[in-house]
Amino acid sequence: MPTPGALSTLLHGGPALATDAAARANVTSLFWQSFDVFTILLIAGSIAGLALIVRAILDIRKGRIVPDSSVKRIRELIDSQRMQDLTKLTKTERTFPAVVMRAALEHLPKGEASVREAAELAASEQCAKWFRRIEPLNVIGNLGPLVGLAGTVWGMIIAFTSLGVAGGQAGPADLSLGISKALFHTLLGLLLAIPCLLVFGLYRSVVDRLCNHAMVECAELIERLLTRTGER
Repeated sequence: MPTPGALSTLLHGGPALATDAAARANVTSLFWQSFDVFTILLIAGSIAGLALIVRAILDIRKGRIVPDSSVKRIRELIDSQRMQDLTKLTKTERTFPAVVMRAALEHLPKGEASVREAAELAASEQCAKWFRRIEPLNVIGNLGPLVGLAGTVWGMIIAFTSLGVAGGQAGPADLSLGISKALFHTLLGLLLAIPCLLVFGLYRSVVDRLCNHAMVECAELIERLLTRTGER
């Protein structure tokens, strides 16, 4: 018959539960022991990276860059030669096609060559703008491991300093703080870099695809505009 202590251990999960609780306590203790300027930088970078990832998910999509409704409306206004309405539309919208068409309309009186040049310049600026939205993820993702490496070196310095103070006779307890700092900073650096670089790589291809699609649509709209206004 099991004793009351054994029964209590079985009911509450046994040694495995106690081990998990001890592990959680050790991780929490490790975090506070390793808390220093490198930890602060890595946490700040993680917060910034998370904000940039959320912004990329919300902003970098077809409905924000080159929505079909905007292209269709611009095409309709060009076909009906309602240039005043088209001008108003391009001034109020911030989509890729609207910005390019606004530049084209502003240079329409100067002729076809000026219209094409202005449209190409506006399209290039729009592409650069959307790529700049995700570039900080690349910067943070590359800096994260370097900051973690700096913290790792600092932790090893602490560990070897403890070893030197003890005259080479330091035990595991004396070296644990420095080694834990080193490994913890490495972990934080990798946890910062991996999601940032992953999202950057994924959304770089998305931005490239959407910008290419937008430039194709804008080229068709410019040709339509020049044809309808008799500039070619």
